Amino acid sequence: MKVIHCVSSIDNPAAGTTYSVDRLATVMRSLGVDAWLYTLGDPAENRAGGYLRRFSSDYAEIPVVSRLGCSRDLHDALFDRSIDLYHIHGLWQLPNIYPADVARRLDRPLMLSPHGMLGPAALRFSRAKKRVAWHLWQWDTLGQVDCFRATCHEEYREIRRLGLRQPTALIPNGIDPPVTVPRRRPLPRKRVITIGRIHPKKGLDRLVKAWAMVSEQFPDWELDIIGPDENGHAGELERLAASLGVERLGISGPLFEDAKLQALVDAELFALPTLNENFAMTVAESLVCGTPVISTKGAPWEGLETRRCGWWIAHGPEAMAAALRHAMALPTEERRAMGRRGQEWMKADFSWRVIGQKALEVKRWLVSGGTAPQCVVFD
Repeated sequence: MKVIHCVSSIDNPAAGTTYSVDRLATVMRSLGVDAWLYTLGDPAENRAGGYLRRFSSDYAEIPVVSRLGCSRDLHDALFDRSIDLYHIHGLWQLPNIYPADVARRLDRPLMLSPHGMLGPAALRFSRAKKRVAWHLWQWDTLGQVDCFRATCHEEYREIRRLGLRQPTALIPNGIDPPVTVPRRRPLPRKRVITIGRIHPKKGLDRLVKAWAMVSEQFPDWELDIIGPDENGHAGELERLAASLGVERLGISGPLFEDAKLQALVDAELFALPTLNENFAMTVAESLVCGTPVISTKGAPWEGLETRRCGWWIAHGPEAMAAALRHAMALPTEERRAMGRRGQEWMKADFSWRVIGQKALEVKRWLVSGGTAPQCVVFD
């Protein structure tokens, strides 16, 4: 079975799709599928014999048009009768539209993973541009999908709220436990961290306000906001912190690989104040490092409470402040025990091998028919 995973870009190492789409393709290959990942980028970076193919963008020198991700080479490569199934990752740009056009012409099944882009908070950003794209091409593409893949029940509900009634496979993202977890380093202060894009969708202003409510009670703690700045939002947060008189709060650029892993291990708590996420890889990454998590209900992590490895809270500074106050007041060993429970949960339920097997069953069903896998929902 030959499967093409198509995503507009994997160039941003801070984006969840950069990791999750690539890992899904590689685990599918390990299970015997002829899986490929097609994306925009510099074709010169392609490796001979590799499964990843980058295609150059057309009109890259035209500011507005370049954002559409036009690529005739990508479209032509998709038009291949040896392909059995197309899997789109994401919305809006043309690389997320081309596979639907080709699948229709070749009469091939089509899957689509929204990756959180159908959430209300996500739809509010750049609303005017998305409305144009919705009417010109996105709605038609969504209507052609044979099976959606949702990473959580909330994303499944987002799909249904839009009136899309196609079968939907509930398959979360996976996580790779590090081969070796570094030792926790002694730090001058205990640390709360959050890692991810510094973007209004992440609700970081609410975290700053919550920190202002609790920081004076915990002078031996600090808060670090880590990630790439988008559209100057880091500066907005710095000005907010200054207006609130907040101390022991740092905002810094992104961390990757070993540096990111060390930061997660060193932290006493990970805080995710997000407005909306379809999965939130950083939660899984924190738990696999043994760090308990505070997440808003904008992310699908109710298991934090049932598995006793964190807090799943309402939106708003007050709820975050209450959770921080509780978590920071706990004995250190109790937080460590929560972290160990989180590690065990990740290894048992979120290994890529388990996730890949579920995805394989769905793809086989779409290509060959028969009984739908248990993870597929029809109502």
